[in-house]
Amino acid sequence: MSNTIIDTNFNFPRQKNVYKGKVREVYNINDDELVMIATDRLSAFDVVMPKGIPYKGQILNQIATKMMAATEDLVPNWLTATPDPNVAVGHLCDPFKVEMVIRGYMSGHAAREYKAGKRMLCGVPMPEGMKENDAFPEPIITPATKAEMGDHDEDISREDILKRGIVSEEDYIILEDYTRKLFQRGSEIAASRGLILVDTKYEFGKTKDGQIVLIDEIHTPDSSRYFYADGYEERQANGEAQKQLSKEFVRQWLISNGFQGLEGQNVPFMSDEYIETVSDRYIELYENITGETFVKADVSNIQERIEANVLEYLG
Repeated sequence: MSNTIIDTNFNFPRQKNVYKGKVREVYNINDDELVMIATDRLSAFDVVMPKGIPYKGQILNQIATKMMAATEDLVPNWLTATPDPNVAVGHLCDPFKVEMVIRGYMSGHAAREYKAGKRMLCGVPMPEGMKENDAFPEPIITPATKAEMGDHDEDISREDILKRGIVSEEDYIILEDYTRKLFQRGSEIAASRGLILVDTKYEFGKTKDGQIVLIDEIHTPDSSRYFYADGYEERQANGEAQKQLSKEFVRQWLISNGFQGLEGQNVPFMSDEYIETVSDRYIELYENITGETFVKADVSNIQERIEANVLEYLG
């Protein structure tokens, strides 16, 4: 679809290198700042889907930058500018090689592990007698190692992170503290919008001067799972599925079409009509999460628009 951005190959002034992740492409400018472009690529089960989703990059970028602004009084972040709807610019950081996953409710991966009979997740006990989508007595932190492109993120315990020297204990204590503070604030923001922040992940890095900061995305539908608060208790009591606001609807569609990212499985065909419904869902997510009407950026030539805006910013 011509109105999506799937891949970029810019050559900005003072550019040192570019890193291409599952969804974002990060340009290193003079080993000083990063230009992060949110593409319209869709990743599920750690696999990038063959087609882009219109406006997805803009949606993710704008939710993340709004949420960083709403939490910067609690936790410092990498962000310095947003010169384009799909672009965030910030400090060059050395990222920690773990994702800080925090779960307020037993959903998704945690529920799948629980159903399989496991009562420990990343070294954290899960109480007996829980139903899927029940709230944990208090939120649990279940970290994951950060996978390279094409690999799967893996659960890891706090003990293993420290034992393997992935993060020092001194730094890890800060990561845990920041994770809990961000989740608390995110839960309050969600509640004010009639939503429940179920689980999410945060990524952190260190700036050149050694400050630990929040990086990448925060509280987006790709990194987080939301439920609608209205009717939550009733649905739990009746054993019904919760009404979700997250990328889970894509995962469920893939599962129902025989795909879970396992070896030998092929990504099912996504028609243009299905792609449009996914785009509409992402717009719905944006409006519910931010409480604002989504304003579509001009997508007649996204590559040119982004390049012009970034070049103007870089001067």
